[in-house]
Amino acid sequence: MSALVRIDSHAVTGVVAPLQGEALIREVWAVVDANAAVTTLARKLIQSIVLAPLGWFILLPFWAKRLLGFLPGLSFLTTKYTLTNRRLMIRKGLKAKPVQEIPLNQISDVKIVTDGNSEFYSTGHLQVLRADGSVAMTLAGVPEPGSVRQSIVQAATAWGPLQSTS
Repeated sequence: MSALVRIDSHAVTGVVAPLQGEALIREVWAVVDANAAVTTLARKLIQSIVLAPLGWFILLPFWAKRLLGFLPGLSFLTTKYTLTNRRLMIRKGLKAKPVQEIPLNQISDVKIVTDGNSEFYSTGHLQVLRADGSVAMTLAGVPEPGSVRQSIVQAATAWGPLQSTS
């Protein structure tokens, strides 16, 4: 990811036109629900009450991976969804490099897709749609999917049309 501009050096703090530089709008980390098969099994075990400890034990490595990702040097363990005033990215790896991205001017809508795990884990999957209705990317295991969706749609509406397509 290119260097982000300092948002405190502008007339209105936090408002940076895409032509001036790339500024972070929002970043969220994928949660445990991104691993659908494992989380479905764990949810069913936890809801059975008797087998709940087994369900929590199954989830332990995934929660540990997420929590350790907050430590400096271990953030490569997590998947980050990063929204800037130019693009939406899925970032992974040691240096959190984008593995998939879409410019804001190519986003027409964002749909929230729920499954049996969504309510239990308070998460959802977001499908980012292009103008032709095709799915550009899917963000799995997004916490607070409604507010993240709103952030993406507002950023695409506000900044997307202003970008050059080069």
